[in-house]
Amino acid sequence: MKILVVFVGSLLLSIGINGFLVPHHLLDGGVEGIALILHYYFDYPTGVAVCFLGMPICLYAWFYDRTLFYNSFLGLFTASILIDWLEPLKTQFNLSIFPSVLLGGIFIGVGVGLMLRYKISTGGTDLLAQMISKSFSINIGVIILVIDCLIVTFAFYTMDLKTFLFSCLTIIIIGVITAIMAKSSNFH
Repeated sequence: MKILVVFVGSLLLSIGINGFLVPHHLLDGGVEGIALILHYYFDYPTGVAVCFLGMPICLYAWFYDRTLFYNSFLGLFTASILIDWLEPLKTQFNLSIFPSVLLGGIFIGVGVGLMLRYKISTGGTDLLAQMISKSFSINIGVIILVIDCLIVTFAFYTMDLKTFLFSCLTIIIIGVITAIMAKSSNFH
């Protein structure tokens, strides 16, 4: 069941990123947000960047909680591969920015939330949020929202105001959907 959840969650995340965020140069938060910045400004493959940026957090999980490591390692590689494999979606939907924000936020939030419901992550800041949630009994969606907002705030100077505000809205949508979906799991 977990393998199916990893695939479906990673697929939804990849569609959200490539189909709706990339066409408008919008950011997600966390590792994906940093990877998108590298993609937009240096044309670096987003999935490869996600893999390299998420690996140190994944390795930390090896020492922190081996179950989290195993559940995240597969998620990290599956999401990284699908993000780059589905990169051609960036030219397929041709929606204006507001529907892209809504749909991108929904796809990513459902994908991440689904994986977190089964204690799986993509190995980046989702994994970090799982460890924090486990240690301090805080809703994982709230932790992800805070981390994502910090990433986008640091990226403020690399984008125009419109892109920044729509990226913030995307992150809020992702955070709310992730929090709702993860709430039914064993996280607090």
